[in-house]
Amino acid sequence: MKSPFYKCAGLLCGLALCGPTVALAQGGIDLDVLSRIRDEGFHHSRVGETLEHMTDVIGPRLTASPGMKKAHEWAARRLEGWGLANVHTEGFEFGRGWQFSRAAVHMLSPQAKPLDALPRAWTSGTDGPQKGAAILADIEDASDFARFTGKLKGKIVFLDEPAKVSQPNNKVFQRRDAKDLAEVSKFPVPGDAVSDFRRRFGKRWLFTGELYAFLAREGVLAAVRVTNRQGKLLDVTGYTYKPGEAPSFPVLVMSMEHYNRVLRLLAGGTAVEMEVDVAAQFDDSDSKAYNLLAEIPGQGKNPEIVMAGAHFDSWHSGTGAVDNGAGSAVVMEAMRILRQLGVKPKRTIRMALWAGEEQGLLGSKAYVARHLASRPEVTDPAQKALPEFLREDKTWPISPGAEFERFSVYFNIDNGSGKIRGIYGEENVAARPVFQGWFRAFRDLDAGTITMRRTGGTDHMSFDAVGLPGFQFVQDRLDYGPRLHHTDIDVYDHAVIKDLKQASVIMASFLYDAAMAEKRFPRKTLPVAPRASEKAKREKDKAEALRAAKRKAKRDHYWKDDK
Repeated sequence: MKSPFYKCAGLLCGLALCGPTVALAQGGIDLDVLSRIRDEGFHHSRVGETLEHMTDVIGPRLTASPGMKKAHEWAARRLEGWGLANVHTEGFEFGRGWQFSRAAVHMLSPQAKPLDALPRAWTSGTDGPQKGAAILADIEDASDFARFTGKLKGKIVFLDEPAKVSQPNNKVFQRRDAKDLAEVSKFPVPGDAVSDFRRRFGKRWLFTGELYAFLAREGVLAAVRVTNRQGKLLDVTGYTYKPGEAPSFPVLVMSMEHYNRVLRLLAGGTAVEMEVDVAAQFDDSDSKAYNLLAEIPGQGKNPEIVMAGAHFDSWHSGTGAVDNGAGSAVVMEAMRILRQLGVKPKRTIRMALWAGEEQGLLGSKAYVARHLASRPEVTDPAQKALPEFLREDKTWPISPGAEFERFSVYFNIDNGSGKIRGIYGEENVAARPVFQGWFRAFRDLDAGTITMRRTGGTDHMSFDAVGLPGFQFVQDRLDYGPRLHHTDIDVYDHAVIKDLKQASVIMASFLYDAAMAEKRFPRKTLPVAPRASEKAKREKDKAEALRAAKRKAKRDHYWKDDK
């Protein structure tokens, strides 16, 4: 008879030997494969090389632009060279292409000086250098047009009030600490208040078109708007990408510091003469934009599907390194790692590099509608006049598509180049224990925060909106928000390559775990149309929000006049 010591020793030895087997049985986690993923991703990484070529050689990737087409061709060759299957693009109706090759803005008097400014996307060039006087046109709505009729021909029109420049707080580059992650992990119970932001933004969007049409009729030389970043950063986006809607003159975004100086000169009675030279070209040869897809095929005749994605498109001022070249490079690297290891997944592992995210998640929405689930077209004329991302009401019912039942889960990455710290659970409570098991292997990489919060603004929303599991990772903020997002310094120098290696390893592991799991990823209940009582309350709350906004505007106007 063995002593209790030998019994305990044998039990401990048995547990140690069967540990990986237990983990495999419980969560589909193969620790040997995860070790190989870590080795490949940390010691043989190509994520930095991929991002450098994408940004320094290819450059910015505005949707439907020549740069985006060049990026597709390069990425497809790279993915095929890595051995991925079914590498192809899928098109969806978009509008027109655009690019600019020159933007030079100068003050000629009272002092000769170059001014920091870049054109907004899908606005016209100047056909060579053009000179004109600066003028402030404080146009808030159509009732102001009469004040400026006949006064703007040949002028360079400044459209915004002076920007407020505040003192920097020196908290530009931030990593999430324990306190921040603890706060993120808490779920904020939704209140009853309804935001009026969408309606107000939609109204402003529609008026912008009306304003630019008025300025075109008046024959302005150019329009100038102020960036929303200080420190001479240019936050450059775009107006509209539909044929026939682009302004017939350049719309420039100018740095706060230079914009404010011009307005101070004008307010003091000093005339400002300027010269503007913008070379911009439209491309109407193809009305479609394209998503790029590739995969590692699953086993069997009709396997289920797991996906990873990031938006490939960027704005045109920088090179789109952290928004979202970083995420695109991580997704490509995760697929490269898995293909390099020769994995044979049970489910197909598919990747997507989306177009049109910056214009309202257009690429991922098109993919979901084509493959997974669709909604009826909007019929309300007022809603149809708005871009899709500003439309207030979803249409019903949701109609499942050919791959709806085969779809398992989608992982998105699009919050800069910061390392992964956790994941937003999108109120999918059944996902928590799954993620807890998958993150267990990455505690030494500072990852593991799981929150039931929803997060918005990127492509996982297209999947979640039709009841399919779609998730965005929690990432370190770094200087993504304060300095880089949509600005002219969104370039390779500001990407943190070590963080991208960590993110690539976790992304590859999550894809593998999902592809090998015993069951399809748990889903929430399929969304349904709101009940009549809920819709009525929402309309009542929106009306009250509108009345409150009008009351505030009236008070603000009173105090402005009083001053």
